[in-house]
Amino acid sequence: MREITLSKAVNEAIAEEMRRDPTIILMGEDVAEAGTPFKVLSGLVEEFGPERILDTPISEPGFTGIAVGAAMTGMRPIVDLMFGDFLFLVMDQLCNQAAKTHYMSGGKLSVPMVLRTNMGATRRSAAQHSQSLHALVAHIPGLKVAMPSSAYEAKGLLKTAIRDNNPVVIFEDKLMYQDKAGVPEEEYLIPFGEAKVLREGRDITFVATSSMRQVAEKAAETLSAEGIEAEIIDPRTIVPLDEATILASVRKTGRAIVVDEGHQSFGVTAEIAARIAEKAFYYLDAPVGRMGAMDVPVPFSPALEDLTVPTPERLAERARATLRGEPVHAA
Repeated sequence: MREITLSKAVNEAIAEEMRRDPTIILMGEDVAEAGTPFKVLSGLVEEFGPERILDTPISEPGFTGIAVGAAMTGMRPIVDLMFGDFLFLVMDQLCNQAAKTHYMSGGKLSVPMVLRTNMGATRRSAAQHSQSLHALVAHIPGLKVAMPSSAYEAKGLLKTAIRDNNPVVIFEDKLMYQDKAGVPEEEYLIPFGEAKVLREGRDITFVATSSMRQVAEKAAETLSAEGIEAEIIDPRTIVPLDEATILASVRKTGRAIVVDEGHQSFGVTAEIAARIAEKAFYYLDAPVGRMGAMDVPVPFSPALEDLTVPTPERLAERARATLRGEPVHAA
């Protein structure tokens, strides 16, 4: 086991899969010589050439549509969407074409395509480059959605996504590209729909997606010093969602807070909280809590932007209030 960055883990996953399978291609804006603005793909064009690492024009609908067609006819394309905010530009190709082709063809066609993109605020990139839009695509039947929380998950989930015969959208938190974690030298894959218990606890369950894992871990450390033990669950994929692991934890602790960086209203926190309330209601000692991003455009001002997303301090205080039995006041 060696420590590598999330960026390196993604790069390794793509390179290993492209060596294994010549039908895999990668396309997007500035993915070849530039290696993307985050330099995640640096070096790939030197190994695989411009025939497989394809710089595209600035036309997200165009190259996503090309990828859908390539996937339907025998290729396994990886689409690099420079910012997750650009999902709005490709919703027809992704949600009307890629997601529905297998169903509408009676199973005769499949679209083994990966769309990898990013999410996350507090990078000072303002309202059009800071959104976390994973709930949009999670709402569409036919799409799988993965959310790695470390370099280990990033590599294992991406390799699984590339080998999947269905379209997969994988969201990487752009602030985590330089974060390091232990990643095995040998090959491994992480199955979709298998959550990970990151920390055992008895008092409250934190269900935390993507970088909210780190928020939950810091909050849990603070609470542990006070004698409160939080259990942390990383879903790893929200479609499919590992309900069994989440429900088993909540049935043990009796309390839960779901933490996600997407906007709180009508989002991932609401869906997971609803499933807990429906299927573990009689085990609950308090209402299921939710913490998401504020329902506002992401501000450019650092002081304001930092207020819009969950923090360890606010999560710890919310957990204390839950354990005290205090009601949640309307925002």
